[in-house]
Parts: sequence; structure tokens; C-alpha cells
Amino acid sequence: MLVDSHCHLDFPDFTEERAAIVARALAAGVGRMVTISTRVKRFEQVLAIAEEYDEVYCSVGTHPHNAAEELDITTEDLIRFAAHPKVVAIGEAGLDYFYDKAPRDAQALGLRVHIAAARQTGLPLVIHARNADEDMATILTEETGKGTFPFILHCFSSGAELARVGIELGGYVSFSGILTFKNSAELRDIAKDVPHERLLVETDAPYLAPPPHRGKRNEPAYVVETAKVLAETIGVSAAEIATITTANFFRLFTKMPKPA
Repeated sequence: MLVDSHCHLDFPDFTEERAAIVARALAAGVGRMVTISTRVKRFEQVLAIAEEYDEVYCSVGTHPHNAAEELDITTEDLIRFAAHPKVVAIGEAGLDYFYDKAPRDAQALGLRVHIAAARQTGLPLVIHARNADEDMATILTEETGKGTFPFILHCFSSGAELARVGIELGGYVSFSGILTFKNSAELRDIAKDVPHERLLVETDAPYLAPPPHRGKRNEPAYVVETAKVLAETIGVSAAEIATITTANFFRLFTKMPKPA
């Protein structure tokens, strides 16, 4: 079994055939999917999808692009929403200095609010980090000093130093279709150095489809292709990478029920 630890099934790209997409994922051996919240104020839409499908769960949180829109969302709000049985993570929250769609101080404030929720609930924080390695490492180090919290550096495309810091602080590193791209040799080198017990795979669908689907809409079934490349990168079989990443997923996402 494989797990897609990060997708966006609420996005319009999937509206017309969501049931078929979930079915294709299950047929491909993807036994669990986590559909990720990007706006707390639209959380009900995300939760409704998780409630509709037995194998789909969700998070609650505010993407850094939307941080300035949701400065009124508190740690207590996140904790309250996270009490739902289908909510297995906090986020995604973080820092995105590539697009800079929200003021950086708003992004940092939102990230710290989400960290507090992860610390108090014990649910993993799904972290978005892009072109913000130094500030992300600083915030994670500072906040861990106040008390540990589980987290995942999702869709990892940062440098080796942030991976090192994240792992040292107890975090996990998740690789998306970016790992499979021809120009991602540096990222594959980073993946080789991640301890096997901290590796995860994801799609970030509908984005970043791996070959042979490159340039098309991504979907959870395609996590199989990313897992194959990760297996080749670290020198294990496809079956072994499924075992490794799925075990890691359930160790981190402690609220997620395991298949019978």
C-alpha cells in the first residue's frame, strides 16, 4: 500500500470526476489520501470530501499565500476544528518567498499559530516552504525550543540545510513529483541523505505530475510514479519504498486509522 500524504481534492480541477479519481487511486494501491486545507474559512468544503470517502482524510489550516486573509484565525480555532475524527493534520502553513502573495510577517505569524496547534493537538503540521530556507529553519528551531511538535516538510524542494535542520528537530521530509523531473538531480541527492524512517511521498495534486503524466493534471494515483523514483534514488525496491513510506506515514499521522 502507498499513501498520498498531500493532495487537494477540493480544487476545481477535480470537481467533475472526484469519485473516479479516488477510485483510480485505490486501484493503483493508494490506500489513504490526505486532502489538504488552504483556507480555514473554506474548511467545510475540504471536510465534506473527507467525510464522503472512507479512504480520504483531511487537514485544517491556512496556506501562506492566504495568511493575510486569515490573521483572525487563532490556535484555538484550529484545535476546535481538528477535533473532528476526519482531521488528521494541521496546515498547510509556512513561508513562501517565491510568490510573496502575503506579507512575510503575516506568513510567519500564521505559521507560529499553526505550530502551537500542532504542539497542543499532537497532530502533524504540514509545512509549505519555498525560497525561505533560512527563516523557516530559524522559526522551526525557535518553536521547537518552546516544546516539540510533529511536522512534515511537504513537497520538499528546498536546500540540504533545511532538510538537515528539519530532520534534527524530528521532522519528516515528503517528496512530490518534483523528485522525478530531469533537472532535479540535486533534490535526489538530498533524498539519498534523508533517513529512511523520515521519508514520505505525495502528489500535491493537481500540481506537479510526474512522468509519464508530466504537464497534465496530477492525481493521487500518480504517487506510484514518484515512489518508484524515490525507490531507485535510495536503492530499494518499489515494494520496500511502499512499506517504508506507509509505515512512516502512520507513525507521523497518529490519528489516522490503519486499514483492517
